[in-house]
Amino acid sequence: MSSFTAKADTATFKERTDAALADRILKVAVERTAGTAETKRGIAVAAFPDFDAARDRAAAIKDHVVAHLGHYLEMFEANAVAAGAKVHWASTADEACKIVIDLCKAANAKSVARSKSMLGEEIGLPHALAEAGIGRVETDLAEHIIQLADERPSHIIWPAMHKTREQVSALFKAKHRSPHEEETIAAMAESARRQLRGEMLGADVGISGANFLIAYTGAICTVTNEGNAELSLVPPRVHIVTAGIEKIVPSMPHAVHMLRMLARSATGAALTQYTTFYTGPKRPGDRDGPEEMHIVLVDNGRTKMREEGLAEMLRCIRCGACMNHCVVFRQIGGHAYGGTYPGPMGSVLTPVFDGLPQSRDLAHACTLNGKCQEVCPVRIPLPTLLKGWREKSWREGLEPTSMRVGLGVWAWVASRPALYRFGTGIAVRAMRLLGRKGWIDRLPLAGGWTQYRDMPRPAAQTFMAQYNKERRK
Repeated sequence: MSSFTAKADTATFKERTDAALADRILKVAVERTAGTAETKRGIAVAAFPDFDAARDRAAAIKDHVVAHLGHYLEMFEANAVAAGAKVHWASTADEACKIVIDLCKAANAKSVARSKSMLGEEIGLPHALAEAGIGRVETDLAEHIIQLADERPSHIIWPAMHKTREQVSALFKAKHRSPHEEETIAAMAESARRQLRGEMLGADVGISGANFLIAYTGAICTVTNEGNAELSLVPPRVHIVTAGIEKIVPSMPHAVHMLRMLARSATGAALTQYTTFYTGPKRPGDRDGPEEMHIVLVDNGRTKMREEGLAEMLRCIRCGACMNHCVVFRQIGGHAYGGTYPGPMGSVLTPVFDGLPQSRDLAHACTLNGKCQEVCPVRIPLPTLLKGWREKSWREGLEPTSMRVGLGVWAWVASRPALYRFGTGIAVRAMRLLGRKGWIDRLPLAGGWTQYRDMPRPAAQTFMAQYNKERRK
């Protein structure tokens, strides 16, 4: 286990970040996956005609739904019930977990098979199942790795991206009944298949999330790359869905459009390998399917987000593109963020779930370079939302005294141009003296910057000096 994951629940953001930056294996693991995802997305987008127009349409679909959320949720409930499903409403994470546990107990469930769901992680469902004494098997391969390692997901698409294949091999050999003998990915996948298949097919209850909820039909949609959702949701007697209320889309054509955006942005594929729509439980004449289907619609702060200036964040389709392209995430991985959701989108969402006083550091970690907004398939203005958290943190007096005093001094100097130019000129000369071969590996009073990275040696003159020199030519 990496050092930072072991203390992620109690450590500060700075402690988690320091540990992550010092973990060289973590950097290799994250870069392998995120770098590949970035490349594949670029190829997929280049081959997509009018991708920018498609992003505009996707954003418009989500904005329309969020603006008329009550209407579409009522429509979805009516059509889902008409199809034979039972719909439950949960205002909070605790309410959602209680509903799921009660349904499992009513089914006399001894074990559940769970298809990957970040909503389940958000509400703490794995912990709730364990407390209730109900066995749980994670059927997604990456989530299976996480369960064996007793860790939390580090990415919303690739939960085990922080682990190298060498670490996974060692884990499987220690935990699997019949582990692999050859050191190949195919052999490791087969080892996991032998371990999981019987548990998946023998579960009493299948639990899933939902990528989309279709208002006009009452159907739910799941997408996976392994087919594990189908194997873990169709054979059990009961299928329980937990979904955020923002997952709603009006119709099948809208869902198909969103699926095209999701797959390309998440994995660089034209369409995810397994895309399945579930509409109610098994009907007379059906050869398979659950006898009961329950859909738990979860608010957990989403209504508050819509009312308090974060409605644009409800567009999110959980593709993970923002974190794959984030320069901060690529350096520290997902666990350093401390919440359920990492990266830029997590930095916006975590203050909603955990409170701003506990998570104010996340917004400040962002460089505001805008790459996350540039690649978002639904055009969420993530840098603007993060600046909003910074401003609120300042208004509510959450910033430490050292920062408030430091910014006050900087503002005083910056409002006096001659003094500012004099000070920056001295700073540039001093930094050049500390630099060697184009880089600075030690910088007084800035150890946080140079402990794990070198800074580029600055130019001989400040930007303003160079600008004025060019103007005089």
